[in-house]
Amino acid sequence: MAKDGKVIITCAVTGAIHTPSMSDHLPLTPDQVAEQAIGAAEAGASILHLHARDPSDGRPTPDPAVFMEFLPRIKQNSDAVINITTGGGLGMTVEERMAAALVAKPEVASLNMGSINFGIFQAADRIKEWKYDWEEPYLRGTDDFIFRNTFKDIERILKDLGEAHGTRFEFECYDVGHLYNLAYFLDRGLVRPPLFVQTIFGILGGIGTDKENLVFMKQTADRLFGEDYEWSILGAGRHQMSLCTMGAMMGGNVRVGLEDSLYLARGKLAESNAQQVAKIRRIVEELSLEVATPEEARARLDLKGGDRVGF
Repeated sequence: MAKDGKVIITCAVTGAIHTPSMSDHLPLTPDQVAEQAIGAAEAGASILHLHARDPSDGRPTPDPAVFMEFLPRIKQNSDAVINITTGGGLGMTVEERMAAALVAKPEVASLNMGSINFGIFQAADRIKEWKYDWEEPYLRGTDDFIFRNTFKDIERILKDLGEAHGTRFEFECYDVGHLYNLAYFLDRGLVRPPLFVQTIFGILGGIGTDKENLVFMKQTADRLFGEDYEWSILGAGRHQMSLCTMGAMMGGNVRVGLEDSLYLARGKLAESNAQQVAKIRRIVEELSLEVATPEEARARLDLKGGDRVGF
């Protein structure tokens, strides 16, 4: 839960869901990722969640060398906590998804808490003109796609990245069962509090965006984890700001960014990640809450510090 009325804002800068044809503002090259991440931090994000893309055509890439083109630059120009994906992109192996994080040894890495039907094929129907050949089959193929994270996969990531390098995790929970999966690893002693629990709403295959689901996910997490977790809210697409606002009112932290939604308002594309961060910050402050600094986020999540990463 947000402590002392201070909300941790995470910004997910580019992700692996949206494709270049959807928005000209989606950062694709290492320079664009760095610039937008730094801008998001300046706007108030204390955590930056990062994926990489092939600069030639914008497709998601697991290549650690591409990550290393922007990670040092972001670190040099911001005090924000850097959070590297282990979700990668659609169709990547567990080894590929872990590769950059094992090199970078970040303070935080994302960790999907279970396998899930991950359907983004409907997005293809809205694209009239494609910039690159890979995009349409990448999206349409998700009607027959399962994002895999078995118990064995999760344990491997917890040990090889968490135990070995002191990386903590943003536990991404797309449905109620994922909370129980996390409780299982907590009971086994493979994770320790405080848990950073990111509840995700609106991905086809996961829990829906009904406000009752937000309440139910929080109630379930409260039962399972008590006071030993930090709760954060992610709403996909047009539900981003409304669910984040509701979550902040309920004492949660929030996540925005072009990974989760390309829009700033109805019918208006966001021109940068910083615009979305500035908007949710404005909302949070209008609710008489404060935005947590990177150092406050580090303390609350018990992170190892930016001086102990691999970049």
